[in-house]
Amino acid sequence: MGLLQQGQWVDQWYGTDSSGGEFRRQASHFRNWLTPNGEGGPSGEAGFKAQKGRYHLYVSLACPWAHRTLIFRELKQLQDYIDVTVVEPIMLENGWEMNDPLYDLDFLYQLYLKADAGYEGRVTVPVLWDKQTQTIVSNESSDIIRMFNSAFNHLTGNHTDYYPEALHQTIDTLNDGIYETINNGVYRAGFATTQEAYEVAFQRLFEALDEIEDLLTGQRYLAGEQITEADWRLFPTLIRFDAVYFGHFKTNRQRVADYPAMSAYLRELYQMPGVADTVNFEHIKTHYYASHLMINPTGVIPVGPTQDFSDAHGRAALTTV
Repeated sequence: MGLLQQGQWVDQWYGTDSSGGEFRRQASHFRNWLTPNGEGGPSGEAGFKAQKGRYHLYVSLACPWAHRTLIFRELKQLQDYIDVTVVEPIMLENGWEMNDPLYDLDFLYQLYLKADAGYEGRVTVPVLWDKQTQTIVSNESSDIIRMFNSAFNHLTGNHTDYYPEALHQTIDTLNDGIYETINNGVYRAGFATTQEAYEVAFQRLFEALDEIEDLLTGQRYLAGEQITEADWRLFPTLIRFDAVYFGHFKTNRQRVADYPAMSAYLRELYQMPGVADTVNFEHIKTHYYASHLMINPTGVIPVGPTQDFSDAHGRAALTTV
């Protein structure tokens, strides 16, 4: 792996601790807040004012955490307000590579050092960057989607709320459970370095997926009949599952396609306006299979599977696209 040993590489660029064979994701470092008037947000850190053209989003099309932010950028009609840089799909010794339009940087870690010359933490996407003060607003995807949900409403006129007050507790409970067992669960299985750690993660993952299937059999969305943030936090994991996690991360009890309610739900979300444009399977598969050489030493990228999420049947037929 060049300058870094394989285990160190996972720790540095994914922000993990895999000691003892179990994958554990580290916390994000930059937790500032973007608000309509620039006041401090829920995290208690510095506030940044919502302004057109001031902010830049760095993402990978492969990363499910970054994918959340791209989805909210589409749903909340922020394309003309926040520009985007997509990093290269393959990530090796130097982390995320990019052709940076702002400062002509080659690697994402250089942007972190520009924000904080003494920074020694994790270097991950997404990154919400403030061009005015030349610093990182946030590198925590769960915070960024909350900002996008409301901070620009007065500018865009888009007041659709994916985190309605009446559903806060329900959404937070769903998010917590899904994060631990599914969003991060696939990584716990895929990056496990002992049989025991892998099997524990595998069992918890499919128990949770079975529960989601039961839930969606009786209602349209995770929180009921209204689509919420919880759905858009689950979607990036489900859309990658059959193409990557099933084989690459050895989460192979069954595919999402084998769950009737969940697969129909996934197609419906995919067909929401703008969402399909955020999904790039070539980029996704290239990243996972050609970057994770500790899992796939040959770097060979599979051709399949063949998937068609535009097939309008089941719940998808209920959605106007």
